[in-house]
Amino acid sequence: MLEEGPPNGAVIKVIGVGGGGGNAVNRMIAAQVEGVEFIVANTDLQALKLSNAAVKIQIGQKLTSGLGAGANPEIGRKAALEDTEKIIEVLEGADMVFVTAGLGGGTGTGAAPIIASLAAELGALTVAIITKPFLFEGKKRAQQAEQGLRELRECVDTVIAIPNERLLQTVQRGTSLSEAFRTADDILRQGVQGISDIIQIPGIINVDFADVRTIMQGMGMALMGTGTARGESRSSDAARRAISSPLLEEASIQGARGVLINITGPENLLLHEVSEAASIIHKAADEEANIIFGAVLDDSMTDQVKITVIATGFDKKEEQAPLIQMSHSQELRTVEMRPEPVSVPLTQAARAGALGVSENLTPMPANFDKTDLDVPAFLRRKLAD
Repeated sequence: MLEEGPPNGAVIKVIGVGGGGGNAVNRMIAAQVEGVEFIVANTDLQALKLSNAAVKIQIGQKLTSGLGAGANPEIGRKAALEDTEKIIEVLEGADMVFVTAGLGGGTGTGAAPIIASLAAELGALTVAIITKPFLFEGKKRAQQAEQGLRELRECVDTVIAIPNERLLQTVQRGTSLSEAFRTADDILRQGVQGISDIIQIPGIINVDFADVRTIMQGMGMALMGTGTARGESRSSDAARRAISSPLLEEASIQGARGVLINITGPENLLLHEVSEAASIIHKAADEEANIIFGAVLDDSMTDQVKITVIATGFDKKEEQAPLIQMSHSQELRTVEMRPEPVSVPLTQAARAGALGVSENLTPMPANFDKTDLDVPAFLRRKLAD
């Protein structure tokens, strides 16, 4: 399968898993999200045919005959394990991978953790942006979604979770069911675009991929909010809106240990406006938070200011743990010990170090066999336990 990458900058890939993830990818393509490569993976062949993504992967063909996972996450998990080679092939070379899915059903819930684990082992900064089901979808789907979320948290750097139920706070009472689900899909798009735009669009105070990685690598649950405002207090109003999104699982950035702020405004954006916005966000986060700030001037904003905030590190543990990653050149490199650990180490070697089993980790040889990735790390750990 051939894909076209961006001529410069980080290689960002978005993989939509299952029906919800596939719908979200279609929304991103329709919204002309730039600088990313789109992939969809599904057990449902009919749904794949409706996708506008350039790269489509049918997973679990032998298992499901292209008929879907029947709302059974175990079928979704086995389907992804059946086609790990296909998944590895399309994810290789990525600096950052977004895994997007609607949790609660079969394919998205079961396959997304497998795909995310493979992306992480390939060395990509891996971010899951997912939705959780409406209450009316029933207790079983809610339980399946929570299990899927727990598995994702074991193998990704950062998770942004959006409970669909909170959409009821933002939509009108007369909103149709189909429109509500489209809104949920669009929230997934906003999550991906909000982060990818920060990396791809240059600014007078530039934020690049390395900055995003600093804030998001190994950080667990995250909040991402965007606020737009105009008028005399536009920057401060936009900042408050960005940190008070009703749609996100983490409803407050209080306690965040890492915060990335990106402000976009017209040429007449004032220094004191920028300072006020940053101060509002800084006060809401942990006083020791690592804050990275970027600013972009865009005349199309006219009199508006837009602020995007990514807040992470809410649930980092107190012990230190090493993280070992495999680079795109298929060599292993040890990432420096962090003041706070990653949420869960991505390989058995890193896990052993976290438990104090060995202080001298031996990296795998550079010419490793790709088939070693056929069983993702978090499943190997469970088998080892």
